Amino acid sequence: MDGRALVGLGRLQLVAAIVGIVIVSLLAAVGLGAIGAPSVESVDNRFGDVDENATIVETDLLVHNPNPIGVQLGDTTINYTVYMNDVEMATGGREGLSIDRGNSTLAFETEMDNRAIPPWWVSHVDGGERTAVTIDATVETSLLGERAFDFTQEREVETDIIGAFNSEETREVNADDPPPTTSNPILYVNETRAEWGAVTDAETPIEMEFDVYNPQTEPYAITEIGYEITMNGVDVGEGATDREYVIPGGTTETVETEAVIRNDRLDDWWVTHLQNDEVTELRIEFDAVVELPTGTEIRVPLEELTYERTIETDIFDNRDDDRSPEETDGESDGTPTPDGETETETPTPDGDDEEETETPTPTPDDDDDDDDEEDDEGDDGDDGGLL
Repeated sequence: MDGRALVGLGRLQLVAAIVGIVIVSLLAAVGLGAIGAPSVESVDNRFGDVDENATIVETDLLVHNPNPIGVQLGDTTINYTVYMNDVEMATGGREGLSIDRGNSTLAFETEMDNRAIPPWWVSHVDGGERTAVTIDATVETSLLGERAFDFTQEREVETDIIGAFNSEETREVNADDPPPTTSNPILYVNETRAEWGAVTDAETPIEMEFDVYNPQTEPYAITEIGYEITMNGVDVGEGATDREYVIPGGTTETVETEAVIRNDRLDDWWVTHLQNDEVTELRIEFDAVVELPTGTEIRVPLEELTYERTIETDIFDNRDDDRSPEETDGESDGTPTPDGETETETPTPDGDDEEETETPTPTPDDDDDDDDEEDDEGDDGDDGGLL
C-alpha cells in the first residue's frame, strides 16, 4: 500500500470519527433537551378576496424553533385545515421550510370553494345556530426521527337570526284601496312566532305563526300568504302558502305559514356578507290574499309585519371590538319593525284609535286593563349575535 492510500484511509477514518462524535453529540443534546423539532404555537386566519366561486383564507402560523440556530427543513411539512362544524372549509400547507431560531411567522393563502357554504349553513341551523370553528395544524418532520406535532385551536360562535320574530306587538293590516263595504284596518296581527323547521341539504324552512284578529262583523278568509326573503339584497327565498283560514268577525285565529330559504343561493349571499365586513341585513316581506264577504279577493301588503334583522359574524375572531359609537350606530337590535319604528298606537276592535296605552292587543270584549304591564316588544334585546 502506497503512501497516498494510507493518507486516504486516514482521512476516511477521521471523517468517520467526526460523524460519530456529531451523532453522539446530537443524541446527548436530544437527551438534554437542547435540540428539538419545531412546533406550531398559534394560528391566525382572516378572509381575503372573495368572488362568486371562491374565498381566499389568509393564514399566519407562528412556528417555534427550539434549537439555538436556524434550520433548513427540507423534509418537514406543515399542514393545516379549517373546519366549521366538521365541514372542511379550507386546507393548506407547505414543504421545505427555513425557520430561524425562536419564533417565526409563516404566511399562507388557501382558496376555499364557496360551495362549502350551504353544507356549513345546514350544520349551523341544525345545531341550534351554533358553529364550532376548529383549526388543526400539524408539523411532520424527520428531524431526530419521524415525528408529528399537532396543534388545535377551537372557538364556538352563535347567532340568533329569527329569535326576534317572536313578538306580542299588535300591528294593523290595511288594504291599499279597501272596497266601500270594508274599512281599514281590515285585520290586526296581535302576535307572531317563528322557529326553524326540518333543515335539508336543499332548504331551510322557517315555521311561522300569526295570531290574526278580525275587527269586522263579517267573516274574512285568508287564502294565501306570500313571502320574499333577502339577505343583503340577494333573493334567497320566495313563495306562498295556499292554505285557507276563515276568521269570523270579532274573533282571533292562528294562521300558520312556512317561509323557505333556498340553500343553493347561500353561496351568492356569502360573497356579499364578506364584502360587507361580515354584516348581513336580513329582510322578510309578506303579503296576503284576503277574500271579503262579497267574494271579492284583494291582495294586501303586510308591511307592518316586515321582519328586519342585522346579523354580524366574526368567524375568525379578529373583529375590532374597539369600534366607535358612530361605527355601530346603524346596527339593528333585531326588533321586527318596519323602517325602525317601535311604537304602535293602540287599536280597538271597531277600528277606532284611542289614546296610546301599554296594552296594544285588541280583543272581542275590548278588555285592555288586564295586561297593562306586558312588554309589547317581545324582544329580549339581543343584537343578532356574533358568529
